[in-house]
Amino acid sequence: MSNIININMNAIMMSSREVAELTGKAHAHVMRDIRAMMNALEQNPELDSVCKTITYTGANGQNYDQYELDKDTCLTLLLGYDAVARMKVVKRWQQLESGAVALPQTLPEALRLAAEAIEDRDRLALENKAQTEALAEAAPKVRALERIASPTEGAVCLRIAAKLLQMPEKQFFQFANAEGYIFRHHHSRVWQGYAEKAKAGLVEQKLTTVTRDDGSEKTVEQVLITRLGIAKLAEKLERRNQCAAMIAMGSTAGQSKHSPMQR
Repeated sequence: MSNIININMNAIMMSSREVAELTGKAHAHVMRDIRAMMNALEQNPELDSVCKTITYTGANGQNYDQYELDKDTCLTLLLGYDAVARMKVVKRWQQLESGAVALPQTLPEALRLAAEAIEDRDRLALENKAQTEALAEAAPKVRALERIASPTEGAVCLRIAAKLLQMPEKQFFQFANAEGYIFRHHHSRVWQGYAEKAKAGLVEQKLTTVTRDDGSEKTVEQVLITRLGIAKLAEKLERRNQCAAMIAMGSTAGQSKHSPMQR
């Protein structure tokens, strides 16, 4: 069925499932009839028959194929059906073309429409929930980027990193140490980077030359925080602040609940 295409994306289409419901036939049989029809019509491509394959989600959550036909192709299919079935589909095409909404005429139709409305509502609820969770997940990252609004080129020393994160130096040293970025040996004043973080591209070790008070020089090892490391620390900092704010709100709410009433 190489002829199963849709040449007009704005054309009104009717699905094989709707044809099955209107004619009282099994959907599988309607799809079989459509395939047989299209195999015959593809011998005459100048007829511009329009049929495309799409998927729908069944009540069990599985995806299944269905066909969509334009009016001419759909009416051609109906030539092999009985007069009552043809008239039902013709009436439905009139409703589609006029934009009218078909009201359910039987209890099964009403139940089907209600079930479809519930499915649409639940699907939208899940989509909204997913979007809300995605925004909540991204919020700390966005605020982290705002915190380092002036990104630096390359790796920077600890003091510059503290300024970029808008933290006092001592507090930043403690924070970076607690997060496993830097450490120093007992009785040493020199911070070093953890090898694990260096492999991850978060810190770098650099040999630098400094001048002593007596004018002599010495080579010391200096730890630097990379741009990636600063971004990761900023995100962790925002998440920590977010958790602290939630705990504070919970504590305030608890105090308000148990406080004596004012007379």
